[in-house]
Amino acid sequence: MSIEIKLSRFNRIYRPDEILEGKLIARLTSAISYQSIRLTVNGAVNLQVRGGSAGVVESLYGVIKPIPIVKKVVDIRSSGKIGSGITEIPFSVILKDPKEENLEKFYETFHGGNISIQYLITVDVVRGYLHKSLSATTEFIVESEKDNLPQKPVAPETVIFYITQDTQKHALLPELKSGGFRVTGKICTQCSLVDPLVGELTVEKSAIPIQSIDIHLLRVESILIGDRISTESTLMQTTQIADGDVCRGLTLPIYIILPRLLTCPTIFAGPFSIEFKVSIVITFLSDQSKKHKKVADPKAPKSWVAMESVPLELVRTM
Repeated sequence: MSIEIKLSRFNRIYRPDEILEGKLIARLTSAISYQSIRLTVNGAVNLQVRGGSAGVVESLYGVIKPIPIVKKVVDIRSSGKIGSGITEIPFSVILKDPKEENLEKFYETFHGGNISIQYLITVDVVRGYLHKSLSATTEFIVESEKDNLPQKPVAPETVIFYITQDTQKHALLPELKSGGFRVTGKICTQCSLVDPLVGELTVEKSAIPIQSIDIHLLRVESILIGDRISTESTLMQTTQIADGDVCRGLTLPIYIILPRLLTCPTIFAGPFSIEFKVSIVITFLSDQSKKHKKVADPKAPKSWVAMESVPLELVRTM
């Protein structure tokens, strides 16, 4: 005896001004009576501060009260019966009703480390006090409504970067410092969520052989706690664009597909913000790098690694 929710779209992506449709599928070994079949839509921004990444004061807060976005309760059917076997019951609900006042702006779905923006739909078959209710919950994905999207295509904005021993803020190996290296290129600082992150990179010179070149995609989550802001930067995705020593003067393309649920349009809200960064990481082949192949924090500066970080603004265009 079970029930499940099947939404009308296989990708479960909806916009706030669209109707959320689907059907409840009940698989029963025998007929049951019910008092009501109730549908609940919940959307909220969930915030938390982990003790390992925050100070003593911030860690005392732990999980912060969620910011509600939407809460709707709709009765699909009043009292009745569901026969044995498989029964399909259709439903539909308007996410953003123009006649209703919204609790909060419909932010896009996002699964982060300290910030999670989630939308859930729950269906309950209420059977009364003597019988346990049947319940099913599933997540659906919300993207920005079309009226809020740019009318014209957004051209990617790029920045030119160069990485040398003089641009590094952390200590380098003596042979790297004395021998020197120079890596130049360009990379996007603003791009659409539906487009890849693109750019190019050229190793002009390096006294020490290169072991690998990686592009790190990081999220920067900030939460306002009282009069303080707790900010944490975490690594989401690593893409290797070169393995082994690179030919000098050869232009390497940068082409990275953005992970959907781990990214969203850059947000600057009152109690929280979600930003992104891109780091170009060059690992040099040395005795130190051979001894430390596995490091707990890939973002931590190492004496055999050179890096450059640039901010990345993500926007929704379609």
